[in-house]
Amino acid sequence: MIVSLRGKLIEAGVLRVVIESSGVGYEVNVPVTTAERLPKLGAEVFLLIHHVFREDGQALYGFAIAEEREFFKLLVEKVSGVGPKMALNILSRLALPILRDAILRGDVALLSQCPGIGKKTAERLVMELKDKVGLEGTATTVVSTLASASAVAPTPASDALAALIALGFKPVDADKGVRTALTKLGAGATADQLVKAALGR
Repeated sequence: MIVSLRGKLIEAGVLRVVIESSGVGYEVNVPVTTAERLPKLGAEVFLLIHHVFREDGQALYGFAIAEEREFFKLLVEKVSGVGPKMALNILSRLALPILRDAILRGDVALLSQCPGIGKKTAERLVMELKDKVGLEGTATTVVSTLASASAVAPTPASDALAALIALGFKPVDADKGVRTALTKLGAGATADQLVKAALGR
């Protein structure tokens, strides 16, 4: 079972990358939050991997940080009706601290905004994960967690997020706007382009 992968980044999209390691190219599905942290093509990249085996094949899901991989595993292993593709969409729409906060607060309306998530699935997320996401997901840590992540590894997306919050957006609304803009414009978008897209310009 593959649990991590280090190699040269030879292809990169919003939700898919190809990493060449020892002469072999590996296709890896990634959330937007990981795609926005990728280096330039040709550079070395390291991803934590969740290896999924299915009857018709197998697939790799890659994450920049361990916390996202563990949350992804919780989604696909603990919540009925949530498969890898849906879990990836959830992590691509909302940052992990905001997802945890929404689950702890039982914010079904916010969770329902994720692609493919209806009200019933959102309610299952809350019911089945509320006691598993941990205290680090509480509302008081959302802004500080996002800020610290930006300080460690600044990206166009994190810069755009900070700009929107500075303009008066709530963290959850700013995050949603940036994720939507990334999906529309692609991982190569600049912070200025992301802010303009989030503002509808």
